[in-house]
Amino acid sequence: MQHGFMKVAAAVPAVRVADCHYNVTDIESLIAKAEGLQAEVIVFPELCLTGYTCQDLFRQKVLLDAAESGMLRLLDLTRKLDIIGIVGAPIPVGGAIINAAIVFQQGQILGIVPKTYLPNYSEFYEKRWFTSARDLRPTTIRYAGQPLQIGPEPKIFVTSDGVKFGIEICEDVWAPTPPSNRLTLEGAEIIFNLSASDELIGKHRYLCSLLAQQSARTLSAYVYAGCGFGESTQDVVYGGNALIYENGTLLAESQRFQLDSQLVTAQIDVERLRAERSLNTTFAGAVASMARREGRLSVPAETVECRPVTIREFTLERTFDAHPFIPKSEDMAASCEEIFSIQVMGLAKRLVHTGCKHVVIGISGGLDSTLALLVCAKTFDKLQLSRRGIIGVTMPGFGTTGRTYHNAMTLMQHLGTSIKEVNIAESVRRHFEDIGHDESVHDITYENSQARERTQILMDLANELGGLVIGTGDLSELALGWATYNGDHMSMYGVNASIPKTLIRHLVSYVSGTIDDEVTQQTLHDIIDTPISPELIPADSEGKIKQKTEDLVGPYELHDFFLYYFLRFGFRPARLFMMARKAFSPEQYTDDVIRKWLRTFCRRFFAQQFKRSCLPDGPKVGSVSLSPRGDWRMPSDAASTLWTSDADEA
Repeated sequence: MQHGFMKVAAAVPAVRVADCHYNVTDIESLIAKAEGLQAEVIVFPELCLTGYTCQDLFRQKVLLDAAESGMLRLLDLTRKLDIIGIVGAPIPVGGAIINAAIVFQQGQILGIVPKTYLPNYSEFYEKRWFTSARDLRPTTIRYAGQPLQIGPEPKIFVTSDGVKFGIEICEDVWAPTPPSNRLTLEGAEIIFNLSASDELIGKHRYLCSLLAQQSARTLSAYVYAGCGFGESTQDVVYGGNALIYENGTLLAESQRFQLDSQLVTAQIDVERLRAERSLNTTFAGAVASMARREGRLSVPAETVECRPVTIREFTLERTFDAHPFIPKSEDMAASCEEIFSIQVMGLAKRLVHTGCKHVVIGISGGLDSTLALLVCAKTFDKLQLSRRGIIGVTMPGFGTTGRTYHNAMTLMQHLGTSIKEVNIAESVRRHFEDIGHDESVHDITYENSQARERTQILMDLANELGGLVIGTGDLSELALGWATYNGDHMSMYGVNASIPKTLIRHLVSYVSGTIDDEVTQQTLHDIIDTPISPELIPADSEGKIKQKTEDLVGPYELHDFFLYYFLRFGFRPARLFMMARKAFSPEQYTDDVIRKWLRTFCRRFFAQQFKRSCLPDGPKVGSVSLSPRGDWRMPSDAASTLWTSDADEA
């Protein structure tokens, strides 16, 4: 494993039933190929040394001896290779035969894992030949020239850099209580499955669902290799499934029904899996519960140490979503509708609880206030309240442009809300006089005085009407602290509190598609195209926006990228830098630009926590939130030194 990633391979060799020499030759070539691709572990199908469909030939000593000879060849092959292999073979144990997985590395067998659940129904009748792991007594056998312990206890293999993996064989994962349940609770981060599941109508879809669910439930990676062409088709057909999942997500898969052998590889993000487990207290609770229950009934899993490997040059192959907050479902409209509905239901409950029939919201003509206004309109419709109870307040100031003012007024008019205009220029000037501030000095006092004046107006109007002030600030602004403390930072309910800037554009665009009024649609599209700005600095000589937020704090798509992986998985800045380089092209952002804004993100995120420590209520929409009552609790005076230093060194 390097940089938290471990490359694995799932192989589907072409086989001949009971021809061990042929089978081993193809397995050898796949191992060599995988090692050349820098895979660290490769798994093969169930009973691949002999073929799964040998039936009563499994009782023949000549076949068992040939499989053992084949294993000797594989051990010899790997003496100078840096790869762990996992193959399936029938192995005699006393008077029994086990269907086993053999784990080997650098010419040595690390361990043998017997199959636990032997299918004996329909087309399967494995109990005719094999003995289950549960029926074995601990014993020592000599196999492929090595003394080996065989028994019922599970095994967890630990690589030289600490990655833990376990083994189960085909039917094991179909059982109500798969061995991987226990293996993962005892620390296994990757499960390798050697399989021989035949193809039936609809079975492949069910298999994929099963593996995805098991991977997600156990917060693990699941690497599955199923036998394919060459197995007997006397009664059934094997499609050759090679599948790699990580926490429920499919990373790689083979093509089914191929005549040639196949190899699929993927880099498992072990660090991400560990982050998921550390976050998920339910998983930790299951670990403790199992320890209490099974500690009295069975011995813990045996730990098998793997051999050290040579550190090779690392190439990141995984791709990363440049916009992780934006839904990737096939039906984007359905995802946006769901998000929008969560916002609406959150506000609806607050209005019903308080008995309020009025809301007050500042409308700037920008994205955030537009989305919040659309949420208010939909909520009032749902509660069968008149939209006139929505008091949209436009408050032109020193930096308001004609474009945003026009869009704000047009939107409110066509949505049918109440409209109130309060020009704040003179009030702010009087305030400047009161505190002795020079209006020509466009500093933070100049900007924040306007923001706080607007919030005071909204709060006082809400008091007058017996309504609620609806906050418009979004998740990205909260992360960066891009809000005036006790200004736009404050409200009585923040409907956008967990929606990042990159997602807001999509939500507004979605809503525009549900509206029949052409003027409203055009207005929403123009708002989407308007540069993001607080408009607190006077416009340029042409009346256009001069103060552009992303010029000051950095591109929101970069900050949202950092925010998602920083909060969701706790990744360090150096890793965020590496991931951003992969997610964005050099034409989009150079290394220096990524590093600059990454450092800005770290610095601002820590410095601005005090604003998040006293946030108003607001609904959680996605997996990431900064609510001090929910997902994120952090001291307001925590030092950022470790994170900024890590960003500098990336």
